[in-house]
Order: sequence, then structure tokens, then C-alpha cells
Amino acid sequence: MDTLWDNIEKLSAVCRAAGAHLPDEELKALQVSKVAEETGEAMHALHGPKGLTTCGDDHTWSEVQNDLVGAVIAALLAMHYIDPTGTRATFDEILHRRMRRDGRPLPRPNNPRLPLAAPHRARPAAVKAMCRDEHLTPARSNLDNLT
Repeated sequence: MDTLWDNIEKLSAVCRAAGAHLPDEELKALQVSKVAEETGEAMHALHGPKGLTTCGDDHTWSEVQNDLVGAVIAALLAMHYIDPTGTRATFDEILHRRMRRDGRPLPRPNNPRLPLAAPHRARPAAVKAMCRDEHLTPARSNLDNLT
């Protein structure tokens, strides 16, 4: 995984140099918006394999994957713009927290700048009912991230 982060750091340096004329906060915001743009391209490409194109763009699953990788790269670059020195630790801590859906408290992360992960909170009855009505399990509904 170090190679991925090394490449993100190199790409970040190139992109930052291209945007050197912009204030740092604007550069961060533009990079976050780039994630949405790349995700939109993946959604557009998805219409091809589903036979839903009206403009003659016949995309393949390979093109969908290409655009998804673009979205991932854009997201990792945005994280790097926000915190160049702590991106790896932040990513690892958030990934670990999202992998743990059983409600047990997590051990303190290696990154002392990050707060302890909040313990699992009971979902309100209305949220539980919504999951039941939508035939979603709480893990699949991703409602833990709303708190």
C-alpha cells in the first residue's frame, strides 16, 4: 500500500504546482468537488452496460471501473490536500472504524491528532423502522455515519 500513497504524494505535488496560483482553501475545495465530478463520470459510464444510453455512448464495465479509480484517486488527493502529513494515518483509522460495525469501542488510534472513535449509539426507533421498511440491515444502510 505504500506505493499507492507514494504515488498520491507525487501526484499531489504535480497538482498543487498546477494550482499554485490559488489559495490553499480554494484548492482543497476544488479537489473535493473533483471527487463528485469523477463519481458522476462513473455514473454516466454505468448507463452503457445497463443499456440506458440515449446519446450513443456505449460504455463497458471496464470504463466504469476506470472512472471509479479516478474517483478514488481524486478522493485520496483531496485527503492529502487537507492534511499532507497525516493522510495515511487518518485513512487507516477511518477504514478501521468503518470496518468495525459491532458497536465495541475501538482502541485509541496511533494518530494522537484524531479523537477516539465514538462508541456505538443506539439508533432511534424511527431509524430502525426506516431500515425495516426499506428492507435494509443497519450495516447496509450506513446510518452509523450520520451521527
